Amino acid sequence: MIASATPEQQATFLDSLTTTELLALPHLFDFWAMPHQLPPEGDWRAWVILGGRGAGKTRAGAEWVRAMVEGPKATDPGRAKRVGLVAETVDQGREVMVFGESGIMACSPKDRRPDWVAGRKCLVWPNGATAHLLSAHDPEALRGWQFDALWADELAKWKRAGDAWDMLQFGLRLGSDPRACVTTTPRNSSTLRRLLTSPSTVTTHAPTEANAANLAAGFLEEVQRRYAGTRLGRQELDGVLMAEAEGALWSLEQLAGLVTENVPDLDRIVVSVDPAVTANDSSDACGIIVAGAVTKGPPKDWRAWILADLTAKGASPLEWAEAAVAAYHRFGATRLVAEVNQGGALVETLVRQVDPMVSYRPLRASRGKSARAEPVSAIYEQGRVSHVRGLGELEDQMCQMTLKGFDGSGSPDRVDALVWAIHELLIRPADTWRRPRMRVLD
Repeated sequence: MIASATPEQQATFLDSLTTTELLALPHLFDFWAMPHQLPPEGDWRAWVILGGRGAGKTRAGAEWVRAMVEGPKATDPGRAKRVGLVAETVDQGREVMVFGESGIMACSPKDRRPDWVAGRKCLVWPNGATAHLLSAHDPEALRGWQFDALWADELAKWKRAGDAWDMLQFGLRLGSDPRACVTTTPRNSSTLRRLLTSPSTVTTHAPTEANAANLAAGFLEEVQRRYAGTRLGRQELDGVLMAEAEGALWSLEQLAGLVTENVPDLDRIVVSVDPAVTANDSSDACGIIVAGAVTKGPPKDWRAWILADLTAKGASPLEWAEAAVAAYHRFGATRLVAEVNQGGALVETLVRQVDPMVSYRPLRASRGKSARAEPVSAIYEQGRVSHVRGLGELEDQMCQMTLKGFDGSGSPDRVDALVWAIHELLIRPADTWRRPRMRVLD
């Protein structure tokens, strides 16, 4: 690499170039790129670039789009004609992927720079290729689109990553070899884990430090001083996918062994609700978990199955009450339970407003979240709980619940509802079953 040559060797090399070659040199990414920024050889469907903050992921994604779209000359066709650019929101995609300092516009030479058509949220290259900017926020809006190349940025933090990624896979269907590039900091996401284990996925990886030459002076020293050696530092600086929180009550390996396709006839089914006190995009979600149990024989033989996670984000109190009651009827539940520490009598009022005949039990927490979750974790260790497929977001939260508290962002709404469901199905009835009966004396 010329970058590692002596100053004399570098000067000799640069002096040997023509004016045209010197002008082209900054745009020859293969010449400047670090190993993790270049796509691997071979036959793959998705290339995932995992890296710490500032590791050069965005530049790699932008240059990959250029390599797919551009031909030998500015007006010659490239490998891709229709590209999807997907971020969590359109605003984020526009400011980072398109107009960011490492985005497509900044990386493109003048004769190959695409035009931005704001009304269509679209880039148009001189050779006629197009790239449409889309949001992962509403997966249903991704239906109907089709591409021969796709760049997905920060997939691990998409709120509805699973649904959005599935929709995008149906659209990646044009051309003879449609491919996707995913640039993301490796947060604990079931969608990212699923993608990484796919046989058609290849990965490259780099920590923040790998791109130190292109970062502001003092930045790396400061963030390493603050975060080196912490779980956040390993994720955000080293670019390591943290499978679970340190000291987590549940592990990914444990949960993976609990997934089942077979659910027996259940003796009891409950809908458990962890109510949200506000209703907006930044508020906690309302956890809604459906679970059932077989409770024949002594309590040590009782088993539970987690049937559905219907957690509602941004729902009004009436909306999540309607969702909970609908689940109650859909699954033939015998009880609806809800934590009432914050909502109080309002929770029951809402449920009764939707359906006054629902069998309802209020639950009041006298201990912290971790203390309530610990006995439920013990039941999991005994192998007495199984999960149906499709509970990735719930399992993500479970792997971030520790004895010291929740290690994720926001509130563990899904886990809270799960814990109440297991308490109602297995722990509370078992305590009643074990309690010695009083003799009635004549």
